[in-house]
Amino acid sequence: MIWAILGLSLGVIVGGYVPFTYPSSYSLYISIALLAAFDSVCGAIRASMENKYDNTLFISGFFTNAILAAMISYIGDKLGVPFYYAPIIVFGGRLFDNLAIIRRHIFK
Repeated sequence: MIWAILGLSLGVIVGGYVPFTYPSSYSLYISIALLAAFDSVCGAIRASMENKYDNTLFISGFFTNAILAAMISYIGDKLGVPFYYAPIIVFGGRLFDNLAIIRRHIFK
């Protein structure tokens, strides 16, 4: 779990100093993909606390969830239908569930 926290911290620090920009039209897709990725990270922390962590599952879920969430948002945007609500509800709900379980593990 220490490696995950160190990697996340390093990613935030490097991301803050690298001059990378993207068009504002991609902000919806990126924000949805980040929500899905953050859900995967919280799920990995939860699995680690429950001694069920599997690195292959984490990496495949991290990228698959982020790409799928962005694709659903993109397809909905092209069709003119707000499909981006589906990943927000699903990953947002899972994120809060995982954080609640992590909190319970910490206070036990």
